[in-house]
Amino acid sequence: MSSQQQPRGGVPVAILKEGSSRTTGSDARRSNIMAAKVITEILQTSLGPRGMDKLLIDAFGDVTITGDGATILKEMEVQHPAAKLLVEVAKAQDAEVGDGTTTVVVLAGKLLEQAEMLLDEGIHPTIIIDGFKKALDFINSTIPDIPNLVSPVNLNNRDEVAKIVANSLSSKVVSEARDYLAKITVDASYTAAEQANGKYSLDLDWVKVEKKKGQSLYETQFIQGIVLDKEVVHPGMPKRVVNAKIAVLDAPLEIEKPEWTTKISVSSPQQIKAYLEEEANILKGYVDKLKEIGANVVITQKGIDETAQHFLAKAGIMAVRRVKRSDIEKLAKATGARIATSIKDLRPEDLGTAGLVEERKVGEEKMVFVEQCPNPRAVTILIRG
Repeated sequence: MSSQQQPRGGVPVAILKEGSSRTTGSDARRSNIMAAKVITEILQTSLGPRGMDKLLIDAFGDVTITGDGATILKEMEVQHPAAKLLVEVAKAQDAEVGDGTTTVVVLAGKLLEQAEMLLDEGIHPTIIIDGFKKALDFINSTIPDIPNLVSPVNLNNRDEVAKIVANSLSSKVVSEARDYLAKITVDASYTAAEQANGKYSLDLDWVKVEKKKGQSLYETQFIQGIVLDKEVVHPGMPKRVVNAKIAVLDAPLEIEKPEWTTKISVSSPQQIKAYLEEEANILKGYVDKLKEIGANVVITQKGIDETAQHFLAKAGIMAVRRVKRSDIEKLAKATGARIATSIKDLRPEDLGTAGLVEERKVGEEKMVFVEQCPNPRAVTILIRG
């Protein structure tokens, strides 16, 4: 069918992009069902305890080996509209539940396969849809009875919860280390969770997952605190601070530039020297303030001037700069710090605490570990392998 329409003026107007086609009626239904069946056939061999992994190669030649339905669909370049709908179903399942993506796509594909058989027998699509709706109503009516058919999970028994998590990991590439990773996952979740009236509430944003290549899966760590993919800014600063008092900043340790371009007229070298000395005094004042309130670690979302770095190193204060906002928020949650937007207004009670802050080499890169926090409500899982 043509992708153009002829208006009254006689000039064709493009409705669809060049090369597009439009299908309606039974042909469209057949095309949609066929696309869903193709996606189902790809995924169904990855379903269940004997499910197989897939080797995927993208346009750049990068190789991915996985048996996870969400990952397979994400890596596939799906073009057909109906197939894209199944991809969105899988994404929704992954976001809401975190598992069962292959199952939900295969189930949808098999339902459409059965619908095709009914269409071949001449049954109208509306009747088939009504049948599916009645089946859905029946399922929804029986769901409340399901808890009575299974033993309740004792959330205070971490070993029991870990077995459930390990079962979910059985279909992943990491299945060889599922018991080890399940324990780490459960420990991290319980540490970050809020408990009230015997119930647990967990915001997954407070469980940071950091990945570094190298070693084995069994080198994966659970850190009661936050790991930053950063390094200490100055070689003269301490690389290890015990009993850390941490200033968490959303403010620069720099002389802020004015909004408008300005010019300064000087007539002698002494004036330039006085100007630079004044800048240095301002930066030294920031560092003196940090020393005064007892901070021995500074972590900021903004920059740190080289002169400020010098004064911090001289004062024995460790500093990390340009930390992303999400990590700054996690740091505050883990250490109990208040995120300060002004150094001048900092007070001792605004500082966070951690048993240890240390720069370590992980693989080929350096990272800063903020750990042994007294009561962390944000934690990190550092995945290796």
